[in-house]
Amino acid sequence: MSAARRTIGILAITQIASWGALYYAFAVLAPDIRRELGISSETAFAAYSWSLLVSGVAATPIGAMVDRHGGRFVMAAGSLVSAAGLAWLSRCTTNASYFGAWTVIGVAMSLTLYEAAFATINRKVAVGAPRAISTLTLFAGFASSIFWPLTMALASRLGWRDTYLAYASLQLVVCLPLHLGLGRDAPHPPAAPDAPRDSHTLGEAVRHPAFWKLALAFAANVFIFTALALHLIPLLRTLGHPAATAVALAAMIGPMQVVGRIGERTLAKGATPQAVGRIVFATLPFGLLALALLGTEAWAVALFCALYGMSNGVLTIVRGTLPRVMFGARHYGAISGALSVPSLLARAAGPLVAAAVLSTASGPMLLPLALFGCGVASLLLYLSAVGAPTPERRLA
Repeated sequence: MSAARRTIGILAITQIASWGALYYAFAVLAPDIRRELGISSETAFAAYSWSLLVSGVAATPIGAMVDRHGGRFVMAAGSLVSAAGLAWLSRCTTNASYFGAWTVIGVAMSLTLYEAAFATINRKVAVGAPRAISTLTLFAGFASSIFWPLTMALASRLGWRDTYLAYASLQLVVCLPLHLGLGRDAPHPPAAPDAPRDSHTLGEAVRHPAFWKLALAFAANVFIFTALALHLIPLLRTLGHPAATAVALAAMIGPMQVVGRIGERTLAKGATPQAVGRIVFATLPFGLLALALLGTEAWAVALFCALYGMSNGVLTIVRGTLPRVMFGARHYGAISGALSVPSLLARAAGPLVAAAVLSTASGPMLLPLALFGCGVASLLLYLSAVGAPTPERRLA
C-alpha cells in the first residue's frame, strides 16, 4: 500500500470518529445534558460555542507544529486530549466543570479535525495532496450519518454520560494507535541559497489583502451553514411545513454534501481550486434566495437544501486545497490554521445570532434574507481574493 493511501485510510477512520464524538454527538445529547445538569439551553450551547472559539485560537500554533514536526505525534496527542475532554464531560456536575470539559474538547478539535488532518496530508503526500484532501473529505462526510443514529442508540441504552465515556474509549482504543501509525515525515529539504522561495511564510501571507479576503469569505459561508444547522427545522416549521416534511427536507443536506464531493472528483477533475471555488461561492446565494422568497413551497426548500449541502461539501475541499495553491506548501499548516480562525469564530457565532434573529417577530422572513446578503458578500470577497496576485516569492 502506498504512503498516500495508507495516510488517507488512517485519517478517514479517525476523522469520522473524531468529528462524530467531538462535534456531532452533542446535537443528539444536548437535551439530556441540559435536563440532568439543570442548565438552560443557552448555557448548554454557549459552552459548545466556547469550545469552537478555543479551537480557533489554537488552530494557528497547532498548524505550525504540524509543519515543523508532522502530524503523527500532534494528532496522537489530539486523541489523548480528546479522550480526556470527553471523559471529563461525562462526569461533570457543575457549570464550571462543564465549561472546563468543553475547553479541553476545543483544544482536541484543533489537534484532530480537518485543519490538522489537511496539514498532515500536506506533509506526507508531496504529489497529489489536493486529490488526497478531496478523498478524505468524501469519507469524513459520513460522520454525521454514522454518529447521529449511533449516538441515539447508545444514549437510549447507556445515557449521555456513558455514551461520552464510550467515545473517550474510542479515542484511546482506535484513534490513538491509528494516529501513531501515520509514521514519521521526512523533513523539508533545505532550499539552495539562490533558489526562489517555494512558499510564503505566515507573516508574508497575513500581510497580503488576499489572505484576509479569503479568510472572511470562508467565514461568511461557515456562518451561514452553522446558523441554519441547528435552526433549519424550526424555521421550516414556522414557514408552515409539517414536522415530518421539515425533517425529510433537512435530511437531504448530509447526502448532498457527499454528492457535491463526488461531483468535485468527477465533473471538476482537473479544475483549479480557484475555479471550483467560484462555482461553490456562487451557488449558495441562489439557494438562499429561493428559501427567502419561496420558503413556504416544499420544492423551493428542497432546492435550497440540495444547493446548500453540495456547496458546503465542496467548500471543505476548497478550504483544504486553496491555501497550498496560493501560498505554497512549506508553511501550509500555519497559514491554513490562521485562515480558519475567522471561520471557527463564525461557527461559534452562527447558532447564537440565528437564534436571536428568529426570536423577533419578523425572524422567519428576516433570517433567510440576511443570510442571502451574507452569501453575496462572501462571493464578492472570494472573487476579489482569487483575482488578486499573491505576494512575489523573493529569493530565499
